[in-house]
Amino acid sequence: MLWSLIKILFFVALIAALTLGAGYLMETGAGIRIALAGTEYNLGPVQAVIGALVLMLGLWLVLKLAGLLVAVVRFINGDNTALSRHFDRSRERKGLQALSDALMALASGEGQQALAKARRADKYLDRPQLTHLVIAQAAEQTGDRQLAEDTYKTLLTHDGTRFVGIRGILQQKLAAGETDTALKLAEKAFALKPKHAETQDTLLKLQAEKHDWTGARRTLAAKLKHGALPRDVHRRRDAVLALSEAKDVLAEGNSIEAREAAIEANRLSPDLIPASVLAAEGYIRDGKPRYATRVLKKTWEAQPHPDLAAAFAAIEPDESPQARLKRFNTLTRLRGDHPETRMLQAELLIAAEDFPAARRALGDLVETDPTARVLTIMAAIERGEGSDDAVVRGWLTRALTASRGPQWVCDNCANIESHWQPVCSNCHSFDTLAWKEPTHAELAMPTGTAMLPLIVGRKDTGPAADLTVVDDAALSDGDTVDVAASPESADPDAPRAEAAPDLTGTPPVAPGESPVNGAAPKTPA
Repeated sequence: MLWSLIKILFFVALIAALTLGAGYLMETGAGIRIALAGTEYNLGPVQAVIGALVLMLGLWLVLKLAGLLVAVVRFINGDNTALSRHFDRSRERKGLQALSDALMALASGEGQQALAKARRADKYLDRPQLTHLVIAQAAEQTGDRQLAEDTYKTLLTHDGTRFVGIRGILQQKLAAGETDTALKLAEKAFALKPKHAETQDTLLKLQAEKHDWTGARRTLAAKLKHGALPRDVHRRRDAVLALSEAKDVLAEGNSIEAREAAIEANRLSPDLIPASVLAAEGYIRDGKPRYATRVLKKTWEAQPHPDLAAAFAAIEPDESPQARLKRFNTLTRLRGDHPETRMLQAELLIAAEDFPAARRALGDLVETDPTARVLTIMAAIERGEGSDDAVVRGWLTRALTASRGPQWVCDNCANIESHWQPVCSNCHSFDTLAWKEPTHAELAMPTGTAMLPLIVGRKDTGPAADLTVVDDAALSDGDTVDVAASPESADPDAPRAEAAPDLTGTPPVAPGESPVNGAAPKTPA
């Protein structure tokens, strides 16, 4: 506001000064006398002012013409002049318009048009980093992988676009299935930008696929350091990597390092079931059953699982069914209402030949959660109580088409795995397997430890004792099994299915033996 007032006052003062000067000249009547080549010129005041203005204008025009002449000479010599800048501005306008059209076509999915416009923009603009990137993306959209890869390689020559070029080639190699090259590129990209979340995830996934657990743990630590991963998720995934490393070390025959890695994995994530099982096995080999019991109890309290029960049974493999039933009370009382606990209790009671108690332990699971395992347990109970073959066959028939219960299911693609593993075999996602019931129809039975083998009778006890056991392999292959077969109708030369391993971790049983202690069950008269 004050500056505007000052400018106005200055303009008024200038006009007033010019007016006073012109008035003074008019009053004095003095003029200018110019003598040129023997001729004398007398100019009045007004004529002198006009002459001065014309002279100044002429000098300005002469200077401009001289500058134009110098600019033309410099333009011819290739120097940057106003004339060359004019043409440069024209080229820039055309290039920017072509680049804008290329981006619009790229966003609209018109790959060919985007590629043509990007090439036009590259011809007009002196910005190869920008135009080459658009060309590469347009080439990817049109399916020209070679052009895209070559363009990304040109971006590697510039410091500002080196990461973009590496990332583009990395995506090309991943799409082509060249994981070895992709891993090296991901490592270079991670070295350039360790904070880039997508690069972190890609590198972690590739390292997990290659079983580079040490490198994967370093990448995971970097994700935590740069704030791309919550601390609790980091502990969980670090435990998964430690467990995977322990399994590989154990496969190589180094049980000591495997035990230490498994214990570390269990410490990082006590609710990780495979880590607890592996840690418990290590304690059992070292003769420390109390430590194994403590580890399994803590994980069972978080989530009951058949593998935990199998590892708990392996602590005392030679105990009697009654002693096992008593020892398992420390485990089953933690989550008494959980279906897994109730099924485990029923199986232990069946092994102890207390079939009414097994029925009570199973409760209403037949109505509320009729899985194949529940129905199989009911068939065993009915068989133990001396029910007719028709009743037993009815339970087994229902078990063939019933839900298989919780399994290892990938949260990303819903793929069902028979065993836990750190990477999904279908979508290759890391740490996505969860023990839960699939949302779609299963094509495979659970693992052998998840099914209770039927207590079968000896062939010499009569037709009621001959009961074919349906194993997991037969069901997973889609074979039709005649569960109502009897000695009179069955083919004596046909192979019989083997019993599945027991949930409690004991070896498979032969027909006529108990699934827990190997003693033959009492066959009702």
